[in-house]
Amino acid sequence: MTTVSTPPAARATAAEPPARFRDLLASEWLKLWSLRSTVWAYVLGTLVVLAFNVGATYDRYRYWTEHNAADRADFVAGGIALMYAYTTNAGTLMMLTAGAIGAVAITGEYSTGLIRTTFAAVPARRSVMAAKVCVLTTVMTVFGAVTAALSFWLSQAILARHDAGVSIADPGSWRVVVASALLAPVCGLVGMALGVLLRHGAATVVTVVVVLLVVPLVFADDRHWAAVVDHALPSSAWMRLVDIRYDAGGAGIPFPWTVGGAWTVFALWALGAAAVAVFATQRRDQ
Repeated sequence: MTTVSTPPAARATAAEPPARFRDLLASEWLKLWSLRSTVWAYVLGTLVVLAFNVGATYDRYRYWTEHNAADRADFVAGGIALMYAYTTNAGTLMMLTAGAIGAVAITGEYSTGLIRTTFAAVPARRSVMAAKVCVLTTVMTVFGAVTAALSFWLSQAILARHDAGVSIADPGSWRVVVASALLAPVCGLVGMALGVLLRHGAATVVTVVVVLLVVPLVFADDRHWAAVVDHALPSSAWMRLVDIRYDAGGAGIPFPWTVGGAWTVFALWALGAAAVAVFATQRRDQ
């Protein structure tokens, strides 16, 4: 009787347990911070966003006395101070920065071939991508929260020297800060989802710019169909959430929409982008 022995390597492979999800999270965390450029991207992104917000606020503070008493009173009563907590230019830059970081987080692995090594080591590709999504979402949320909190505090501290600033307890303040903080993870996930589909760094970044920044310029809200498309975009949802004056002036807008609708758009874009990032890789690489 002949006995067929199993090679030691094969026995080790057969006995090797599948990777635990927490191990995948740790691996993705290390890969994210292994590049020095990652740290600089977050630091520079924060500083530039703060520069836009603080610069616009200081400009208003510097020329405060050139406005008449009625304008100054309207500035305080109308909640205009919150517009300086996170300006439109800063939001645009955050969308671009977050989308690019999310894109590079996955396209960089495709360009170097590291993604093939990862999938060879861990065949459960959905688990790998789910870990990437979790790590990116966590880091981008912290990045967005720190930037939004600092922007609010610095801008209102400057305006407070003219008794024109607002506190975090004032109506609308929390909504502006939270919406601005969540802008980073939403756009980061969009960038990652597009990176999974396109797998090319430059093409993905260009597509991120088109989806997040160019498309909203094409659709105005003066016609119903265009308003529906515009309201379904993450940039428009963010602008709806941070524009506190919209709440009082919505009656004069042709096709107004609600705060709840804007939060829903935010959530759907984040969940949809995460789903694409997790499941598209499995379907395309089978």
